[in-house]
Amino acid sequence: MIGKFLSAAALIVVAGPAVAAVTVVGNSAAQSCYQAAAATVLLRDDIGVCDRALNEEALTPYEEVATLVNRGILKLRDGRTDSAIADFDAAIARDPDQAEAYLNKGVALSKKDGWANALPLFTLAIEKKTSRPALAYFGRGMAHEITGDVRSAYSDYKMASTLEPTWDRPVEELSRFTVKRN
Repeated sequence: MIGKFLSAAALIVVAGPAVAAVTVVGNSAAQSCYQAAAATVLLRDDIGVCDRALNEEALTPYEEVATLVNRGILKLRDGRTDSAIADFDAAIARDPDQAEAYLNKGVALSKKDGWANALPLFTLAIEKKTSRPALAYFGRGMAHEITGDVRSAYSDYKMASTLEPTWDRPVEELSRFTVKRN
């Protein structure tokens, strides 16, 4: 039962809008790549737009890292998990403080290798101040729960719910818990 539950939760985390796209401003392919990653639907040439930005535009270091993260999100949405992880790794190699790269890689690893391997990435995303802390806490809660650390899972779901009170998913997870006072 718990495996079925966690698989469904992984799909919910990944299937929604962009996990944590990195903003690029202006009028460029890099900016179009960001818009595609922030959208809820993958269009046929979205990844190609990101490729063009990386291969043909003179990007700042920030824009290059952002475009790698955003292309990774699109690849993940397209089911190309290994390639997405490679983009997140490339972004981290260029900017080890890019929180969204860790968050998105955590989501990708949770799909590929299981939640235990994703746990430290969610923690790094939180420490590095991700723009989506509720999602990072939720992912870390899932990872804690699958590895048997129910107390930490509860705390992380609670934090996710506190950070984004209108997001139903953490509340649903919390409803499965019974808190007993010692």
